[in-house]
Amino acid sequence: MTYDPTTQPLSPAAAAAEAERLIAEAYRPDTPPPVPAVTSYRDTNPLPAYGSTPPVAQQGRPPMSQRAVDVSTVMLAGSVASVPVGGITCLVLWTLDAVNPVNLAIGGLTPVAILLAAGALLSRLKGVHTEHHHHYSGPVHQDLSTTTTNTAKGVLAVNRSRHDSR
Repeated sequence: MTYDPTTQPLSPAAAAAEAERLIAEAYRPDTPPPVPAVTSYRDTNPLPAYGSTPPVAQQGRPPMSQRAVDVSTVMLAGSVASVPVGGITCLVLWTLDAVNPVNLAIGGLTPVAILLAAGALLSRLKGVHTEHHHHYSGPVHQDLSTTTTNTAKGVLAVNRSRHDSR
């Protein structure tokens, strides 16, 4: 006898009988095990190569702007380039172990001086390209003035601003 809560109330004897029936049904060897309920679904259809499909991040470098890619590439190349410089410095210092401290300092500071000189040269080349191209369609007014502000710090501070117009 199965229990139907809409037609009859559950008496203590009926509750015990229903519990026995459920236990016996659960341990019956001829019934197949219950199939677990599906909790997820994976669509194996291929996605279209074009259309309104949103972009998906791929393996490798995370998505970033072209400038960020360029900067990270330069940093990676610089870190790889520092290995030979450190190795050469190590070899120079190892070969100079029997000389005086002045020669050791010169041998150790030479690669650093070369790197600083290269950095100074690159910073001077930073503003070489000064040509700008602008394309407008209509009347345009260009204001090429610059404002320079010097802010002093301290108890008695004087702030000066100078406006230069071309």
